[in-house]
Amino acid sequence: MRIGILQPGYLPWLGFFEQLARVDRFVVLDDVQYDKGGWRNRNRVKTAQGVRWLTVPVRVSHAQPPRVADVEIDNRTDWRRKHLETLRQSYARAPFADRYLPLFEEACAREWRLLVDLDLHFIATIAGALGIDAARIVRSSALGLGGWREERLLAICASLGADRFYEGAAGRDYIGVARFEAAGVRVEFQDYRHPVYPQLHGDFVSHLSAVDLLFNCGEESRRILLDGKKGAATLS
Repeated sequence: MRIGILQPGYLPWLGFFEQLARVDRFVVLDDVQYDKGGWRNRNRVKTAQGVRWLTVPVRVSHAQPPRVADVEIDNRTDWRRKHLETLRQSYARAPFADRYLPLFEEACAREWRLLVDLDLHFIATIAGALGIDAARIVRSSALGLGGWREERLLAICASLGADRFYEGAAGRDYIGVARFEAAGVRVEFQDYRHPVYPQLHGDFVSHLSAVDLLFNCGEESRRILLDGKKGAATLS
């Protein structure tokens, strides 16, 4: 069995979904400490004025950061309306706006308390639009495992009976491959070649939220995500 293990993100980038698509089980690491300033509560989209961050406000104590699973959204501002309006304005001319905007309108009509629930909802929604089965997702908090760093990752692999671990490219800097191999787990590092695809608003920009690909490429998004074939850089 091949597994991937990543922290959840808000409207994640293409590499996240490439990992999800390539594994048998995908563990969302939600019982680790929340990293303020990371990707758990924000991502980028492309607008007519350039790249723009969509950030979900959260209630986090600097003195005692919570687990990812326990982070609460700060709903004192109408961030859902702002995010939805940005998507509507930015992708109004995109070929597949009418198909995918209702998915975001439905989600933004609901009030969310926990960030992880919002993240997982959009991860499943985007995965479904990309033809990826979200049923393969498991929350690490549901496994009830302990450990720290590599010890925790190895415990997850053992718990799920994995013999292959599909790790992000950044893992080369901290994963001890020999330790995994000694435990009977082969580490396979992601080497994702970000595709170039038709995109609005000028020169192509990579590493945006996966919503950019969906709005611009529709049913071709899965192929583009997984095979990295290049298309034209802009839409008229």
